Amino acid sequence: MTQVTLLDGGMGQELIHRAGDRPTPLWSTQVMAEHPGMVQGVHADFFAAGATIATTNSYAIHRDRLEGTGLEDQFSALHAKAIAEAQAARAAHGSGKIAGGIGPLGASYRPDLHPPSDVAVRLFGEVAQLLAEECDFLVLETVASVAHARDALEGARQTDLPVWLSLTVSDTDGTRLRSGEPLTETLEVAAAADAVLINCSAPEAVTQAMPVIAKLGKPFGGYANAFEQITEDFLKEKPTVDALKARRDMGPRAYAGYVMQWVGLGATIVGGCCEVSPAHIAEIARRLEAVGHTIV
Repeated sequence: MTQVTLLDGGMGQELIHRAGDRPTPLWSTQVMAEHPGMVQGVHADFFAAGATIATTNSYAIHRDRLEGTGLEDQFSALHAKAIAEAQAARAAHGSGKIAGGIGPLGASYRPDLHPPSDVAVRLFGEVAQLLAEECDFLVLETVASVAHARDALEGARQTDLPVWLSLTVSDTDGTRLRSGEPLTETLEVAAAADAVLINCSAPEAVTQAMPVIAKLGKPFGGYANAFEQITEDFLKEKPTVDALKARRDMGPRAYAGYVMQWVGLGATIVGGCCEVSPAHIAEIARRLEAVGHTIV
């Protein structure tokens, strides 16, 4: 059978359930400062559930996102903190790899906010170089347009690390990016990545996207959301994650069923995004091993 890399699940939503604080636009970033060790605890629980990768809690640590928050001078320190929390969890677990997570500039699902290419490449490159010092590879997450894919890859390629590209597609049409561009239009750019994934989209849409990215002949896979479709509130200026609600029909067994479909289509990298908990990852691990796949 197949060797499958099992990613972790959603950090931000998991922190909401644990912290009990009202979310802010800088939610998971702020938690690292206010609740030391909580991010490490989430990483630890995903490792215990069977994940072999810890993605650093650095998704939203961008200079543009820190503007006006009072944390502008903490840019490098926050990245270091995110890496340290993941490293501590891996050390306690005794194995695993660390992926340096790099989210979109501006906001998620807002390709209209993506800055000019020269600005974007510089900003992505700066983050990539900070993460590269301590991570095993980089993952560019929730990439919503062809321009975002091109600029993020160019920035990340300023390091020597492998780079995974995770594209986000329409919840109602998995053959299109959130920008509306056909997913096929990313393939030429995505060919520069070491692996190509679909993330932060409805599981049904991820299934639709799998055959498209499989055409690249590279390692591919997906990690979907288990929340209801993106709300208008979440697309407003400086949204907070409490604008999203978990899907009642996407518990561990249901979600794992989608993941097994992706593996059946050839995916070798799977996991979860928002509202995908350690219990979901544990069920995926159980299902993979039950049919003879090896988790690596």
